[in-house]
Amino acid sequence: MDFFHIAILVLFGLAISDLIVGVANDAVNFLNSSVGSRVAPRYVIMTISSLGIMAGVTFSSGMMEVARKGIFNPQYFTMPELMTVFLAVMLTDIILLDLYNTFGLPTSTTVSIVFELLGAAVAVSLLKLHQAGESLAGVVNFINSSKALTIIFGILLSVVIAFAVGAVIQFFSRLIFTFNYEKRLRRYGGIWAGAALATITYFILIKGAKGASFITPEALKWISDHTGLIFLGSFLVSALFLQLLLVFTRVNILKLVVLVGTFALAMAFAANDLVNFIGVPLAGLSAFQEASASADPLTATMEALRQPVRGNTLLLLAAGAIMVATLWVSRKARSVTRTEVRLGRQDEGFERFESTVLSQAIVRLVSSLFEAVGRALPATLRRAVNRRFDRSEHRPTPGADGRVPSFDLVRASVNLMVASALISLATSFKLPLSTTYVTFMVAMGTSLSDQAWGRDSAVYRVSGVLTVVGGWFFTAMMAFTVSSLFAYAVFYGGGWAVAAILGLAGSIIYRTHWIHRKREEVEVAADVFNLRKIKDAEAASEVTSRHAGVFLAEVGTVVDLTFGALFDANRAKLKEVREQQRRVQRWSNIIAANIFKVFRLLQWEAVRDSQRYAQTISSLQEISESLRDIVVRSYLHVANNHSGLLPEQIAELDRIRTFVREILERTARALREGSCPDCHAIAELNRELRILVEEFDENQVMRIQNNSSKTRLSILFYSLVWDSLKIAEHTTHVLTVFQESMPGVGRGRLTATAPLAQPTA
Repeated sequence: MDFFHIAILVLFGLAISDLIVGVANDAVNFLNSSVGSRVAPRYVIMTISSLGIMAGVTFSSGMMEVARKGIFNPQYFTMPELMTVFLAVMLTDIILLDLYNTFGLPTSTTVSIVFELLGAAVAVSLLKLHQAGESLAGVVNFINSSKALTIIFGILLSVVIAFAVGAVIQFFSRLIFTFNYEKRLRRYGGIWAGAALATITYFILIKGAKGASFITPEALKWISDHTGLIFLGSFLVSALFLQLLLVFTRVNILKLVVLVGTFALAMAFAANDLVNFIGVPLAGLSAFQEASASADPLTATMEALRQPVRGNTLLLLAAGAIMVATLWVSRKARSVTRTEVRLGRQDEGFERFESTVLSQAIVRLVSSLFEAVGRALPATLRRAVNRRFDRSEHRPTPGADGRVPSFDLVRASVNLMVASALISLATSFKLPLSTTYVTFMVAMGTSLSDQAWGRDSAVYRVSGVLTVVGGWFFTAMMAFTVSSLFAYAVFYGGGWAVAAILGLAGSIIYRTHWIHRKREEVEVAADVFNLRKIKDAEAASEVTSRHAGVFLAEVGTVVDLTFGALFDANRAKLKEVREQQRRVQRWSNIIAANIFKVFRLLQWEAVRDSQRYAQTISSLQEISESLRDIVVRSYLHVANNHSGLLPEQIAELDRIRTFVREILERTARALREGSCPDCHAIAELNRELRILVEEFDENQVMRIQNNSSKTRLSILFYSLVWDSLKIAEHTTHVLTVFQESMPGVGRGRLTATAPLAQPTA
């Protein structure tokens, strides 16, 4: 039994780790709406969420039975066999969730635990049948197939229901309030907000009470007999109180609804999902205790796990405390939240996901469907609806931190109201539906109704949703497969297998931590180009000038590294440089978007100056494209193991690299500092580079004629030379544009003593 004492300790150690990685992924469920709407400072949002978690864990007692008998029939297993199942499940869960957290993708902790239990239980069942010489078809007796299918069907159905309900409720909410909701809110906002609060109260405090560890059966019966009265009373009290607030104060009651909804959803999350993190270890402890009380601990079957269980309130609160601590300190939780907020934001901006053929087809199909429905509706109705959804006069109110929110409080309140109601309803039936699926699909449904997915962003947002949803199916597949393999390993390898898997899990987590840190560095670097707080045109143009300087400096670094790695035929280094190049390309798109924002802020009378903005954007894009061509061609040449450059070609390209790097560095310094003492020198460098390129062109022609430079080498050499020249020319052109037309950038400080070259390509 000594091994099983250690196994219990390992299970509870894994439970702590699982709480950490699980909350990091599931925090998006209740933080999305409050963070996206910037309803309050972050510390206020986190405090309210923490209180909701601590309240919710005491409501999760009834859910603990899922890990004991929800997926398999415990009477067919012995304690050692269940320990094998539980160890495989917990080890798989930590690895799987940490991978999703690293890449900022929300997944379902419920789906992962359900399919891990299913996979491990099936694996152990097959091993038992094989050892007994029985037919493998008997595995159906070991699995609680009806309950498992009910859970899986409930999870899948929740996806459709959540999206549809979120879309419908948001559509009618926007029809009532429009985007300029302040005036209408004062008229009948109390009724709407009162209904929202009453709904939250009904499902969280009444339906969820069935699983509370501290509510007596008598209290539950009284609540059940008076649910209608409680709901009506909470609606009347909430509506009256909120309407009085609107009449006699300047309080925005939607903020109150969002904050209460955040508390409620955090509470629902803890009540529904705590089983995913500690349900398995608690089931393992129960199995160990029952086996220890029997005459033969290693062969006694676990019928006792079929009995109802009440959770220990102190233990539940301890788990809640770990969840709260993780919520405050986890950086991966912020990454997952950022992904969902960006997919639902109202405005344009940098899109993380690229368009795909499938997302393009879906957008075309839905657009055609909406157009057909629109044509079938009366013209007067269409015009009325369009007026209610008109955003031309809407100016988003900055959030508590001064930044423009991703969406407004109307949508945030709908997200929270619908999601908390659906999740708590499932909790009341002890059905572990996925809180992630529900909250994510509600948020996507409200985004669709709010027309957040416009023609310029829809394909990217749909691609992002497909990526997340596809990841959910991947979760189920990997959870089942990996837990099955781990169960086989533990079944045959015992403690040694557990130790080996623990070592594997530790190395994977260490590696993913390093990957996430690198991804965060990229995010922080991209955030440097954020103009959301700047409202003044002159300040915005000065900041944009500095951004262009940062961009060009990074281009110079990538050019330098690419040429060096190409000269050394270093494929690994070129692969790293490709990642840097992709980052630089994203920067160019962000700066271009910022320049458009500057243009919107400007009130110049000279419209012709606006053409220079188009020239600037064109030059930045040309620089980015030329850089990509240099990096990709160099990488493919080395990756395909083609012949290396000739010594004379390396010498010539090295001289070109020196000129280009110098032009980029001097221009970057001038843009960052807002002055250009080196403008004449930059123009002279550009002129000398042109002469050098012509000379090297003649040299290359001679190498082609004497057959010393083969076709592939010649193509590569010319591409690198001309792409480098394009980068240099467009760089000097960017400096010219900022010098002559950007208000506030110098106003005479960026004055060249010689004209800068204009790009020829």
